[in-house]
Amino acid sequence: MIIDAHQHFWNYNPVKDAWITDDMKVIQDDFLPHHLLPVLTENNVDGCVAVQADQSEDETAFLLELASKHDFIKGVVGWTNLCADNLPERLAYYNQFSQLKGFRHIVQGEPDPAFLLREDFCRGVHALSKYHFTYDILVYPKQLPAVAAFVKKFPQQRLVIDHMAKPDFKSGDIQEWEKHMRAIAKEPHVYCKLSGLVTEADWQHWQPAHFAPFLDIALDAFGADRLLFGSDWPVCKLAGSYAQVKQLITDYISRLSVTEQANIMGVNAVRFYNL
Repeated sequence: MIIDAHQHFWNYNPVKDAWITDDMKVIQDDFLPHHLLPVLTENNVDGCVAVQADQSEDETAFLLELASKHDFIKGVVGWTNLCADNLPERLAYYNQFSQLKGFRHIVQGEPDPAFLLREDFCRGVHALSKYHFTYDILVYPKQLPAVAAFVKKFPQQRLVIDHMAKPDFKSGDIQEWEKHMRAIAKEPHVYCKLSGLVTEADWQHWQPAHFAPFLDIALDAFGADRLLFGSDWPVCKLAGSYAQVKQLITDYISRLSVTEQANIMGVNAVRFYNL
């Protein structure tokens, strides 16, 4: 079974979705299940995990509504305010939704590079384990020192780094990113998504070779049992088609055993998100 462990849906709203700037016109549009399903079918993908793109509980409700109507949406990663005083009540409420697998906060947008280590935020992440919710870590490389400290605090919490922490493929600057990612990967409860790569490269001129050194490190550090394929559709459309994004990963892992390839392309997502 092939599972896309990371994609998004939205009804485009220029105010709510102000992050979609004018150089991203190709995604200034609605992207809904009826747009994605034929793409998944064409690419032999069996299901997906829908991840929040807006920091609101309305977004979580929107994704859960879509998942309730479309079987191919196997899980939802939503948003709730992990720093809120009423978080225990919100998590108890969300526990009724079997499709809700975990939560994410757009930490990459936080001005404080140590946001992940805030006491109120850590208290919120700690509360997730009661209901076996996962947590997706969305950061830039400059925030990786905080991630390294953060993951040590939650040895029982399933954590996954989105988009390989967005390394700088354009410059090829790899040393600092590698140092921190290897330290983080030593924690066995931390997984990593092979997703969102092409949009961090030169949108028009990327080549598979630009990603290989970074993928080599991710594979060596996390191993084939803790890597997950994700398309980051529709954001990936800025730099490539769904087929190109999938092929970038399948070509890279083609030298691995059949079992290892199956793990990265779906089995690990099923296990991590309890799909």
